[in-house]
Amino acid sequence: MVDCYFTLKAWNAQKGGAAAILVADNREEPLITMDTPEEGNGAKDDDYIEKISIPSALISKSLGDKIKQALSSGAMVNVNLDWREALPHPDERVEYEFWTSSNDECGPKCESEINFVKSFKGAAQLLEQKGFTKFTPHYITWYCPEAFILSQQCKSQCINNGRYCAPDPELHFQRGYNGRDVVIQNLRQACFFKVANESGKPWQWWDYVTDFSIRCPMRENKYTEECSDQVIKSLGMLDTACFLEHTLQWACVSLCCFILSVWQNFTNL
Repeated sequence: MVDCYFTLKAWNAQKGGAAAILVADNREEPLITMDTPEEGNGAKDDDYIEKISIPSALISKSLGDKIKQALSSGAMVNVNLDWREALPHPDERVEYEFWTSSNDECGPKCESEINFVKSFKGAAQLLEQKGFTKFTPHYITWYCPEAFILSQQCKSQCINNGRYCAPDPELHFQRGYNGRDVVIQNLRQACFFKVANESGKPWQWWDYVTDFSIRCPMRENKYTEECSDQVIKSLGMLDTACFLEHTLQWACVSLCCFILSVWQNFTNL
């Protein structure tokens, strides 16, 4: 069975004459990316991505269920695509989202992203501190197709039974870091932003990600939890009550990942 991801669904809908497309998630969860990391790189005839021109949106399962229920009852359903959430709110701040990953070994794409973060950091922090903007970082993730959940590749790239994955940084499963290492570091960075945001200093996230990329690169075998902790401590976050409140939460995430790994290995014996 060939997986049909978000952009391919949009392309097929456009070819079928659709004016727009809504794709509903098949489970209740925060919305995540619905494409593979390889999609859009020119391989496997995926040049259609640049040709998609119809509006497309991913919606939650609950909203999708409500729309389908209304349609099945014969009701007229009108859906308005409202982009006002992407515009400045009444407080006059521009709200934007930044999708990223802590992976620094995926070639030109990773290098370009890291260079962008470093060069934009000063402007982003100043705009945030002056109250002109409000940003939220998100971390790109994928899921392992159900047929491959028990494979070694899936286990090395994913957590939570294949639901949250990242590609192997070196594209070599027997050396270097694994995709699951990237997922866990992404979780740490997302947790850092949550703590910084709750302490009223969301701009510290830019300090953390840039310092981490400089001090903890994969090529020097420093892409570790210990190095991450050193960066966090250098920013003064370990000394705040706010960060300590999240320490137990992060410990629970790490423990759950460990238990899941042990359980997957046990079930394959």
